Amino acid sequence: MIDIHCHILPGLDDGAPDIERSLEMARAAAAEGITKIVATPHHLNGRYENSKMVVLEKTRLLNKRIDEESIPVTIYPGQEVRIYGNLMSDMKKGEILPVNHTEYLLVELPHHHVPQYTSKLIYDLQMQGITPVIVHPERNIEILEKPDILSEFINRGALSQITASSLTGTLGRKIKKRSLDIISNGMAHFIASDAHNVKNRSFALSHAYDVLNKEFGAQHLFFFKENTELMLSGQTVVRTPPQRKRTFMSLFKS
Repeated sequence: MIDIHCHILPGLDDGAPDIERSLEMARAAAAEGITKIVATPHHLNGRYENSKMVVLEKTRLLNKRIDEESIPVTIYPGQEVRIYGNLMSDMKKGEILPVNHTEYLLVELPHHHVPQYTSKLIYDLQMQGITPVIVHPERNIEILEKPDILSEFINRGALSQITASSLTGTLGRKIKKRSLDIISNGMAHFIASDAHNVKNRSFALSHAYDVLNKEFGAQHLFFFKENTELMLSGQTVVRTPPQRKRTFMSLFKS
């Protein structure tokens, strides 16, 4: 399995605090069947600033230690970028790091709302050849109450990523239901762990895929797994999921 969203790099954000915890996470990932992880430390979210060069160096060093420990996991570089007004300027300066140097950029919305300039930012990123991937939209309060906002972003060319623990129900029944609704309505393209540690915010990716298979069937399972492979290698991902197994109410109904 491939995990495209994980806070495994040591000492950069609220994920692994040191190299030993990073190795602990790598071992847990390997035990779950995850072989490739995109390290996505928070960038400019109001607390953390992790520049492209810092992430690249930390990724290199962590891979070296993982290799020394013979853990069958490879780390790839990325960032989880909180959207902000100067994002396009910093992108042009080469300070922003898409997933493994591809066209796919993980972008995070504020927890409680969706900034008014988000649609324009999605457009501007695409004009620069970047495909924005909105991470954990099911956990955004405004989208949770008004899911048509996400529909607009997807129609404008953005992609979205559901968190594994949202799908398993760990984050609550309402968030699980919204996650299932988003998937059912073709508005999700990736599932990732957003893991921060091995205790209360671990991977749960295999569990999430089990839920996905149970609720929607093997074709959906293949769709999400294949898209992580396509993203990591910089290929064009599949935007339209297969025909869903079960029918959920429209996203536009509460």
